[in-house]
Amino acid sequence: MTVTIQQILFTAKTTEWHRLAGALGLTPPSEPTPEWAEFDGDGVLAIHHASGEHPAGQVDVHLLVDDLDAAERAASGFDVSRGALDGVGEILTVRAASGIAVTVSAGGRVTRPGELAVLPIWFQPDLDEPHRILEALGLRPRIVSDRGGWVELVAGGGGLVALHHGDEPLIGLSFLAPGDLDALAARLRDAGFDPAVIDESYGRTVRVPDPDRGDEVWINGAQDDLYGYSRVE
Repeated sequence: MTVTIQQILFTAKTTEWHRLAGALGLTPPSEPTPEWAEFDGDGVLAIHHASGEHPAGQVDVHLLVDDLDAAERAASGFDVSRGALDGVGEILTVRAASGIAVTVSAGGRVTRPGELAVLPIWFQPDLDEPHRILEALGLRPRIVSDRGGWVELVAGGGGLVALHHGDEPLIGLSFLAPGDLDALAARLRDAGFDPAVIDESYGRTVRVPDPDRGDEVWINGAQDDLYGYSRVE
Protein backbone atom coordinates (compact mmCIF):
# COMPACT_ATOMS: atom_id res chain seq x y z
CA MET A 1 0.00 0.00 0.00
CA THR A 2 1.44 3.36 -1.07
CA VAL A 3 1.15 5.96 1.69
CA THR A 4 1.92 9.67 1.34
CA ILE A 5 1.98 12.13 4.24
CA GLN A 6 -0.11 15.25 3.79
CA GLN A 7 0.50 17.87 6.47
CA ILE A 8 -2.61 20.08 6.50
CA LEU A 9 -2.20 23.62 7.79
CA PHE A 10 -5.23 25.82 8.47
CA THR A 11 -4.37 29.49 8.00
CA ALA A 12 -5.98 32.92 7.66
CA LYS A 13 -2.96 34.02 5.58
CA THR A 14 -3.21 31.67 2.60
CA THR A 15 -1.44 34.02 0.18
CA GLU A 16 1.54 34.44 2.52
CA TRP A 17 1.69 30.70 3.08
CA HIS A 18 1.64 30.07 -0.68
CA ARG A 19 4.64 32.39 -0.98
CA LEU A 20 6.43 30.69 1.91
CA ALA A 21 5.79 27.23 0.48
CA GLY A 22 7.30 28.33 -2.83
CA ALA A 23 10.33 29.84 -1.11
CA LEU A 24 10.84 26.54 0.72
CA GLY A 25 11.08 24.82 -2.67
CA LEU A 26 7.66 23.15 -2.61
CA THR A 27 5.69 23.15 -5.86
CA PRO A 28 1.92 23.00 -6.47
CA PRO A 29 0.74 20.15 -8.75
CA SER A 30 -2.32 22.28 -9.59
CA GLU A 31 -3.28 25.96 -9.35
CA PRO A 32 -3.60 27.06 -5.70
CA THR A 33 -6.85 28.68 -4.56
CA PRO A 34 -7.55 30.78 -1.46
CA GLU A 35 -9.55 27.88 0.00
CA TRP A 36 -7.20 24.97 -0.70
CA ALA A 37 -3.75 24.37 -2.14
CA GLU A 38 -1.28 21.52 -2.21
CA PHE A 39 2.48 21.91 -2.45
CA ASP A 40 4.63 18.86 -3.13
CA GLY A 41 8.07 18.12 -1.82
CA ASP A 42 8.90 14.90 -0.03
CA GLY A 43 5.28 14.49 1.01
CA VAL A 44 2.61 17.17 0.66
CA LEU A 45 1.89 20.45 2.43
CA ALA A 46 -1.81 21.28 2.13
CA ILE A 47 -2.88 24.85 2.91
CA HIS A 48 -6.52 25.19 3.95
CA HIS A 49 -8.32 28.43 4.70
CA ALA A 50 -9.07 28.64 8.43
CA SER A 51 -12.62 28.61 9.77
CA GLY A 52 -14.41 28.56 13.10
CA GLU A 53 -14.15 24.77 13.19
CA HIS A 54 -10.51 24.80 12.10
CA PRO A 55 -8.73 27.89 13.54
CA ALA A 56 -5.59 29.41 12.11
CA GLY A 57 -2.53 27.47 13.19
CA GLN A 58 -4.25 24.08 13.47
CA VAL A 59 -2.27 21.25 11.89
CA ASP A 60 -3.67 17.85 10.93
CA VAL A 61 -1.98 14.64 9.79
CA HIS A 62 -3.66 13.20 6.72
CA LEU A 63 -2.54 10.11 4.85
CA LEU A 64 -3.08 9.58 1.12
CA VAL A 65 -3.27 5.88 0.25
CA ASP A 66 -3.84 3.90 -2.92
CA ASP A 67 -6.16 1.38 -1.22
CA LEU A 68 -8.63 2.80 1.28
CA ASP A 69 -10.19 -0.59 2.02
CA ALA A 70 -6.77 -2.03 2.88
CA ALA A 71 -6.09 0.93 5.17
CA GLU A 72 -9.41 0.37 6.94
CA ARG A 73 -8.60 -3.29 7.51
CA ALA A 74 -5.12 -2.41 8.77
CA ALA A 75 -6.61 0.04 11.30
CA SER A 76 -9.37 -2.31 12.47
CA GLY A 77 -7.78 -2.77 15.90
CA PHE A 78 -8.17 0.93 16.67
CA ASP A 79 -11.01 3.46 16.91
CA VAL A 80 -11.68 3.87 13.17
CA SER A 81 -14.71 5.29 11.40
CA ARG A 82 -15.53 5.77 7.72
CA GLY A 83 -17.43 8.72 6.30
CA ALA A 84 -17.41 11.17 3.41
CA LEU A 85 -16.18 14.73 2.97
CA ASP A 86 -17.25 17.16 0.24
CA GLY A 87 -14.55 17.49 -2.38
CA VAL A 88 -12.57 14.56 -0.99
CA GLY A 89 -14.86 11.55 -1.04
CA GLU A 90 -14.63 8.66 1.39
CA ILE A 91 -12.41 9.27 4.36
CA LEU A 92 -11.24 7.24 7.34
CA THR A 93 -10.71 8.75 10.78
CA VAL A 94 -8.44 6.84 13.16
CA ARG A 95 -8.61 8.34 16.63
CA ALA A 96 -6.17 7.75 19.48
CA ALA A 97 -7.28 7.65 23.11
CA SER A 98 -5.71 11.12 23.52
CA GLY A 99 -8.24 12.55 21.06
CA ILE A 100 -5.72 13.14 18.26
CA ALA A 101 -7.02 11.81 14.95
CA VAL A 102 -5.29 10.77 11.73
CA THR A 103 -7.45 10.97 8.61
CA VAL A 104 -6.97 8.84 5.51
CA SER A 105 -8.27 9.17 1.95
CA ALA A 106 -7.54 7.74 -1.48
CA GLY A 107 -4.79 9.29 -3.59
CA GLY A 108 -1.49 7.79 -2.47
CA ARG A 109 1.35 8.68 -4.80
CA VAL A 110 5.13 8.93 -4.78
CA THR A 111 6.16 12.57 -4.39
CA ARG A 112 9.78 13.87 -4.50
CA PRO A 113 12.15 11.89 -2.27
CA GLY A 114 15.23 13.82 -1.23
CA GLU A 115 13.51 17.22 -1.36
CA LEU A 116 12.34 19.27 1.61
CA ALA A 117 9.98 16.98 3.54
CA VAL A 118 6.86 17.53 5.57
CA LEU A 119 7.40 16.42 9.18
CA PRO A 120 4.29 16.95 11.34
CA ILE A 121 5.06 16.23 15.00
CA TRP A 122 2.54 14.38 17.16
CA PHE A 123 2.98 15.37 20.80
CA GLN A 124 1.42 13.43 23.69
CA PRO A 125 2.50 11.75 26.94
CA ASP A 126 2.25 8.12 25.74
CA LEU A 127 3.73 7.41 22.31
CA ASP A 128 2.92 3.70 22.15
CA GLU A 129 -0.58 3.94 20.66
CA PRO A 130 0.28 6.57 18.00
CA HIS A 131 3.32 4.51 17.06
CA ARG A 132 1.13 1.42 16.59
CA ILE A 133 -1.48 3.38 14.63
CA LEU A 134 1.05 4.81 12.19
CA GLU A 135 2.82 1.48 11.70
CA ALA A 136 -0.53 -0.25 11.07
CA LEU A 137 -1.25 2.36 8.39
CA GLY A 138 2.00 1.62 6.59
CA LEU A 139 4.63 3.96 8.03
CA ARG A 140 7.93 2.55 9.24
CA PRO A 141 10.22 3.85 12.01
CA ARG A 142 13.47 5.39 10.87
CA ILE A 143 15.09 7.11 13.88
CA VAL A 144 14.20 6.52 17.54
CA SER A 145 15.66 8.05 20.69
CA ASP A 146 17.26 5.69 23.18
CA ARG A 147 15.04 7.12 25.96
CA GLY A 148 11.85 6.65 23.95
CA GLY A 149 10.78 10.30 23.72
CA TRP A 150 11.18 10.63 19.94
CA VAL A 151 10.22 8.39 17.05
CA GLU A 152 10.53 9.43 13.41
CA LEU A 153 8.48 7.40 10.92
CA VAL A 154 8.63 7.57 7.14
CA ALA A 155 6.01 6.91 4.47
CA GLY A 156 6.91 5.09 1.26
CA GLY A 157 5.15 7.64 -0.94
CA GLY A 158 6.81 10.61 0.76
CA GLY A 159 6.86 12.56 3.98
CA LEU A 160 7.44 11.74 7.64
CA VAL A 161 5.63 11.92 10.96
CA ALA A 162 7.49 12.34 14.25
CA LEU A 163 6.22 11.33 17.68
CA HIS A 164 7.48 13.45 20.57
CA HIS A 165 6.78 13.15 24.28
CA GLY A 166 4.71 16.12 25.47
CA ASP A 167 2.16 16.88 28.15
CA GLU A 168 -0.49 18.27 25.79
CA PRO A 169 -1.75 16.15 22.86
CA LEU A 170 -1.39 18.19 19.66
CA ILE A 171 0.06 18.13 16.16
CA GLY A 172 2.86 20.62 15.46
CA LEU A 173 3.99 21.94 12.09
CA SER A 174 7.54 21.27 10.94
CA PHE A 175 9.68 20.33 7.96
CA LEU A 176 12.92 18.44 7.32
CA ALA A 177 15.51 19.89 4.94
CA PRO A 178 18.15 17.46 3.65
CA GLY A 179 20.39 20.05 1.99
CA ASP A 180 22.29 23.26 2.73
CA LEU A 181 20.38 25.19 5.41
CA ASP A 182 22.34 28.38 4.79
CA ALA A 183 21.31 28.31 1.12
CA LEU A 184 17.70 27.69 2.18
CA ALA A 185 17.85 30.66 4.56
CA ALA A 186 19.27 32.84 1.78
CA ARG A 187 16.44 31.81 -0.53
CA LEU A 188 13.87 32.66 2.14
CA ARG A 189 15.53 36.02 2.73
CA ASP A 190 15.47 36.79 -1.01
CA ALA A 191 11.74 36.03 -1.01
CA GLY A 192 11.14 38.64 1.70
CA PHE A 193 11.09 36.46 4.80
CA ASP A 194 13.28 36.83 7.89
CA PRO A 195 14.86 33.45 8.64
CA ALA A 196 17.42 32.58 11.29
CA VAL A 197 19.78 29.60 11.26
CA ILE A 198 20.13 28.13 14.75
CA ASP A 199 22.91 25.76 15.81
CA GLU A 200 22.06 23.53 18.77
CA SER A 201 23.48 20.37 20.26
CA TYR A 202 21.10 18.09 18.36
CA GLY A 203 21.51 19.81 14.98
CA ARG A 204 20.74 22.91 12.96
CA THR A 205 17.37 24.48 12.16
CA VAL A 206 16.09 27.30 10.03
CA ARG A 207 13.37 29.25 11.80
CA VAL A 208 11.13 31.69 10.00
CA PRO A 209 8.25 33.77 11.42
CA ASP A 210 4.86 32.09 11.07
CA PRO A 211 2.62 34.29 8.87
CA ASP A 212 -0.36 33.62 11.16
CA ARG A 213 0.88 33.70 14.70
CA GLY A 214 4.22 35.47 14.69
CA ASP A 215 6.02 32.57 16.34
CA GLU A 216 8.41 30.34 14.39
CA VAL A 217 8.10 27.69 11.72
CA TRP A 218 10.89 25.14 12.17
CA ILE A 219 12.75 23.57 9.26
CA ASN A 220 15.04 20.96 10.77
CA GLY A 221 18.28 19.92 9.18
CA ALA A 222 19.07 16.27 8.55
CA GLN A 223 20.11 14.51 11.75
CA ASP A 224 23.68 13.31 11.24
CA ASP A 225 24.76 13.00 14.88
CA LEU A 226 22.89 9.98 16.25
CA TYR A 227 24.30 10.09 19.77
CA GLY A 228 21.37 9.06 21.98
CA TYR A 229 19.41 7.87 18.92
CA SER A 230 19.28 4.77 16.77
CA ARG A 231 18.58 4.43 13.07
CA VAL A 232 16.28 1.44 12.64
CA GLU A 233 15.33 1.42 8.94
